[in-house]
Amino acid sequence: MSAEQMSRPKEPVTPLDRVDRSILRLLQQDGRASIRSVAERVHVSRANAYARISRMMDDGVIRGFTARVDHERAGQGASAYITLKIVQNSWRTVREQLLELPGVAHIALVGGEFDVLLLVHTADNRALRELVLGRIQSIPQVLATQTLIVFEETDQVPPD
Repeated sequence: MSAEQMSRPKEPVTPLDRVDRSILRLLQQDGRASIRSVAERVHVSRANAYARISRMMDDGVIRGFTARVDHERAGQGASAYITLKIVQNSWRTVREQLLELPGVAHIALVGGEFDVLLLVHTADNRALRELVLGRIQSIPQVLATQTLIVFEETDQVPPD
């Protein structure tokens, strides 16, 4: 998704019903589930399931399909949340620069004590140090950072 698309106001989408929410839950549990399997589990025809998934993709409700990764096994043994205080009204500029950095998994503009929250995964603490001190803190609009090391993480998967 481009920065322009992310900053554009979201258009209203078709309201999700019980079947749509069930389909979403199934796809969050297993993004590789076949249309046939999804249709059977939510008790609709394959054509109906396909149409609903297509509509939710067109509406931007489903933004894509990804794999849940064990970052440590994938060679990214260090994870951290990094908070940033940034120059007022510099969000778009900072976001574009953060999107270019290696290991950035999530970027959020937030309210509170800090302005931006990043989730990053790096090979080790040395790479994390270089990312924070060498790359993030060198962005002119970044006023301050705080790094919160992740000791253990658990992804929440929607229940059946």
